Amino acid sequence: MKYSLFFLIYVTYASAFAQLPEGFVYVEHAIPDLKVELRYYTSNNFVGSPVKGYESNKLILTEATTKALKLVHEALQKQNLCLMVYDGYRPQQAVNHFVLWARKLNDTINKHIFYPNVKKRNLFKAGYIASKSGHSRGSTLDLTIINANTGEPLDMGSPYDFFGEASWVDFDRITDKQKANRQLLQSIMLKHNFRNYPKEWWHFTLRSEPFPDTYFDFPIK
Repeated sequence: MKYSLFFLIYVTYASAFAQLPEGFVYVEHAIPDLKVELRYYTSNNFVGSPVKGYESNKLILTEATTKALKLVHEALQKQNLCLMVYDGYRPQQAVNHFVLWARKLNDTINKHIFYPNVKKRNLFKAGYIASKSGHSRGSTLDLTIINANTGEPLDMGSPYDFFGEASWVDFDRITDKQKANRQLLQSIMLKHNFRNYPKEWWHFTLRSEPFPDTYFDFPIK
């Protein structure tokens, strides 16, 4: 793949300026018109409060992932569409926060929104909560497609971070339009070297990620 000299200089400068670990960048410097809504920086998530390690609404990814994501974003713009990212790099401390939260069985403030049909005590067994996350390696992200004019997300048939079969990519009990929207996201991400987690329509990881065995813990700020 070819990238402009401006892009390469910009992401390198951004990484150095922010003193991120080598190989990581702030995505906004490379894709300034990308919409970012880090849900774990807010209370609009399954925990119901901001998550440890999310100190700003700044999307951080590996440089390789950012390059591939830029190509996806530019391809969508030709269709008057854009990307909106809900999560990218996730510190290990945030994952630990999820684990501790899952053990507090009486803390179910947002259960009716994100896991209405799953008992909280079963979140580990069902695979919704784990002690390690690919997000902590810096090349996994959660995202959707939005209308470039309105900023509204396309209807994917289930909310982001919904724990249930409705979020599976091949879930059949949705409308044809919702299926088409999911297929659009799948096809354009796969085309640009991402692979999907089939139980979450929003979840993608860069193929041949640069840090496949390293789980980082620096905060997002």
